[in-house]
Amino acid sequence: MSNLQRIRRQQILREAEGYLDLISVFGERMPCRPDARDKLARRALATLDRIENPGGMKAQILFLRGQALRLMERYIEAVPLLREAAEIEPQNVQIRLALAWCYKRCRRLDLAIQTLEEALEAEPDRAILHYNLACYWSLAGNVKLAVTYLAQALELDADYRNRIATEPDFDPIRHHPHFQMLMGVSV
Repeated sequence: MSNLQRIRRQQILREAEGYLDLISVFGERMPCRPDARDKLARRALATLDRIENPGGMKAQILFLRGQALRLMERYIEAVPLLREAAEIEPQNVQIRLALAWCYKRCRRLDLAIQTLEEALEAEPDRAILHYNLACYWSLAGNVKLAVTYLAQALELDADYRNRIATEPDFDPIRHHPHFQMLMGVSV
């Protein structure tokens, strides 16, 4: 493959990433309207279709395709793409976070938890992994593990404390004494 072809492939990838970034640029405070979101995600998918030879970028392309589907809330369709990307790049935590997100929404907490525990092997000091595991274990009804992972997340990044009050994933354990005790401890 020539340098020109590699550069062109990189440009196409950046273009697709740009469409996906536009969907989430304002975060939860100003979410993209579903019709605009889906239009941008479809545009990202069409852009990725222009890549003829993925070369060493197959995992990134699969990840971006999975992200586009995830953003359109087509979680079941996103899972195989993200799973394949994770198999190619098992140390890529971003891929595993997206995959776990989809598993959760497909009502497969067991696989979401397994995926994030595998991600912890690659990056044990990533607070988001501990926080999400706390959420998933809370939903699964395991207070002890939820509180343990939440404590680790707060130890790694105290800013996560600001999310807890509005995090619906903690509703199943919010009034449990262990959870209340952790919330009473200042971090």
